[in-house]
Order: sequence, then structure tokens, then C-alpha cells
Amino acid sequence: MTDLRKGGKLFNYFHSRKIQSTSMSQDKSPEAKKKKNREIFGWCMFDFANSSYTTVIISVVYCEIFTTLVVPADLGSDNPYRLGNSLWAWALAVSYLFVVATGPIFGAITDYSSKKKFFLFLSYIGCVIATFLLYYVEPGMIWLGMALVALSNFFFASGENFASSFLPFLGSKEDLGKISGYAWGIGYFGGIGSVALATTLGSYTLDNFENLKLVGPYTAIFFLVAAIPTFLFLKEPHLPLGVSHNVNYFKIGKDRVVQTLKDASNFKDLMIYLVSLFFTMAALAIVISFAFIYGSQEIHIEAEHKQAMFIFIQIFAAIGALAFGVIQDSIGAKKTFNLTLVLWLLTCALIYFVYDITNFANAAFGKTWTVQWVFVFISSLAGMGLGSTQSASRALVGIFSPESKSGEFFGMWGLSGKIAAAAGLFLFGYIQTLVTLRNAFLVVAFFYFLSLLINLFVNEERGVDAAKRFQEKP
Repeated sequence: MTDLRKGGKLFNYFHSRKIQSTSMSQDKSPEAKKKKNREIFGWCMFDFANSSYTTVIISVVYCEIFTTLVVPADLGSDNPYRLGNSLWAWALAVSYLFVVATGPIFGAITDYSSKKKFFLFLSYIGCVIATFLLYYVEPGMIWLGMALVALSNFFFASGENFASSFLPFLGSKEDLGKISGYAWGIGYFGGIGSVALATTLGSYTLDNFENLKLVGPYTAIFFLVAAIPTFLFLKEPHLPLGVSHNVNYFKIGKDRVVQTLKDASNFKDLMIYLVSLFFTMAALAIVISFAFIYGSQEIHIEAEHKQAMFIFIQIFAAIGALAFGVIQDSIGAKKTFNLTLVLWLLTCALIYFVYDITNFANAAFGKTWTVQWVFVFISSLAGMGLGSTQSASRALVGIFSPESKSGEFFGMWGLSGKIAAAAGLFLFGYIQTLVTLRNAFLVVAFFYFLSLLINLFVNEERGVDAAKRFQEKP
């Protein structure tokens, strides 16, 4: 469930290439190779460690604790958890807005300082502390819970950007994709391991709250310990000769955003696509933050269903990314992206009518399947969408971007994704106050439909030609 972070990693990779030292060590001795492998291992372990936060706190466990137990339920309502759901969405939305506001400045810091490891450590400790403090959030302590969720998510997202800025210094350009893939794969295992630990806390009831509130310390300690190899083995990269440490980070950040927007306006199809992608990323943010909440509140899934659902989502996300990558080579990036949106629309329809589908399937095949297990099966399609949609979207941004502008355009992709997440969660949180969770979830399908409609106006060949012409300019 952590696919949104891929954009940040790619942005930092491409952007950091601008300042990457051309004198990267060429020492090929066995000892030097061993040291470099240890450093890569340390970097990958940060993905393993921080996956505990996004899976346990945001996607699977604490999201339900906050929305159903910390925030009092209105048991007389047709949507008793609407307040908790809305406040959860708004807390995350605020954190994303702060990431957007500070992102350009943090980007300048990681590009123009030799303090990457220091800032990575600050974000890591900040997330660990804020997550641990969730232990002290009791039922009814709404504002404290919201503040700690927003603060911890801000540190988490910022830390991912800092960690990503190390990538160009870990190997040759030809190996960077492979190294990033190692970290991504290891991150899945971190998420699975941490969730397995957190799901031993028992039922989600007020009587069991003393056990449930341990999820904060459990996750914080997992993150704290698992990331130790990062700070033991990862080296501080130094700036190339001729790059100044004494710069105005605020000015660089502002100028970078303004110039990127000016440059992007010359690429019509890229701009249309980014508008389309805005609605996709808004929908994805809601899915990642509310998939398990929806399962618990609307479908009444239990611990065994959640464990199976989580594992299926992880597996099918990887399958989706690989399968649609092959499809993309055959039919093109735009058609592949549109195909993933159709998959999402189908998934949304199946989820909305899951009770009817279960009854029909049981009658047609003479089975006694429960709606919970049918929902778990349908969630596998959502997992496939998580992997495939972002993989295809990354490809389209890449082919529409001249090589000399790739860092800037991926940076805009990352920032717009965070803005979309904030906007989608704010809107979803508001709709939660008006209708049932089941009907509120229709906004996800609406966002995917808008994205598909807008993307029909993108001309892939024209967009590729525009990038080539710009790159060929003297």
C-alpha cells in the first residue's frame, strides 16, 4: 500500500543527477565493492523500516482505531463513524499540504548541502517519536490524535524525499533502477512483517483499547530498530567541486517551482495529462487511506479477512506493475494508463455492489461464499490497480519529458500528487458528513472517470515529438 512514494524517489533521482559528482569513486576492488554493497543495504533498509509506518498506521490498523474508537461513534446514525472518517481524512490532508509547502525548500537542502544524513535522521526520529506518542491518545482525545497523525505523516513523507536523494550516489546510472527496485521489494517485506505484529493486539473494541494503543509504540520501535543499518552503513555524499553550500534555500525552492511551471506550459500533452493524473492521484490517496476502513465499517471484515486482504493487495500490486509493464510495450503508455483506469472503474462498481454480487454468485454456483471473502477477492483487483496505475503514469511523464527537464517535471509530478492527495481527502472528508460511507466512496469512481475522460485528449505521439524537438534544440 505504499506505492505513492515511488514518485518522490524518481524525482529525487532525476533531479539529483544535475549535481551528481562526475568523480564518483571508480575503485573496483573487492573491499570497495563490499563497502558499497553495505551502503546499498543500509539504504534499502530504510524502505523496510518506514513501510511499517505507512502500512500499520495509515492503511491497515491505526486508521480503524482512530475512526471507530478514538472519535466517538454516533450509533444512532446511518453512518456512525462519519465524524471519525472525516477527521482522519482531514488530518492526512493537512500533513500533505505541509509537505507540498516545504517540499521545494527541502529539495534545495538535499541538493545543495552535505547534510542529507542529518536531515534524514531528523525526519526519522520525528516520525518515530510522533508515532510512539499515539500510545497516549485515549478515546475522546480527538485533537491530540489528529495532531500526532498529521505530524507523523509529515515526517514520514519528508523522510522519504531525503532518503531518495541518496540514490544517485549509490552506484552507476545503469544500476540505479535495480538498486531502487531492491529497496521497493524489501519495503514490502517490512510492511508485511509489521502488520503481522500489529494484528496480534486483539479485537477493535473499547474494552481492548489498552492493548490496541500499543500499536503506536510497536510501530515506532519497529521503525527505530529496523532503520539502524541505514545510519550505520549509509555515507554522507559530498557536493561536487564548484557547488556552493551558501545558498538561499527559500529562493531556490520558489524559483525552481516557477521555472518548472513555465517550462511545462510549452508541452501541451504533458499538461493535459498532469490534469488527468491529478484526479487519479486524488482517488488513489482515498483508496490507500480508506480501503481497510471501508472493509471494516461497510463489509464488517474481521482479522482473518484483513490479513488475507493485505497480503493479496501486496502480491497483486507487484503483479499489476509487471503485467501492465509488458502490456505497455505492446499498446503504448497512454492506452495502458487508460486501461488501468477502466480496471479501477470496474473495481469500484464491484465493491459498490458487493452484496448483490455475492448473492448472485452463490445462487449461480450453489456456493455459500460470505460477502467478506468476496470483498477480499475484489480487493485483489484494487491491488493490481495500485501497482499498474502508478507504473503507467510514471512512464507517461517520462516519455513526455525531455531528458534535460526530467528532474523538474518529475518534481512537479510529485508535488501535484501531494496536492491531489490533500484535495481528494478534504473532499472525501466533507462528503462523509453528508452521506453514507458506501455512497461517499463513489467519489473515487468519479475521480477515475474524470481522469479517463481528460486523458482522451492526450496525443501520445505529439507529446513524444514535443519532447524530442525540445531536446534537439541547440
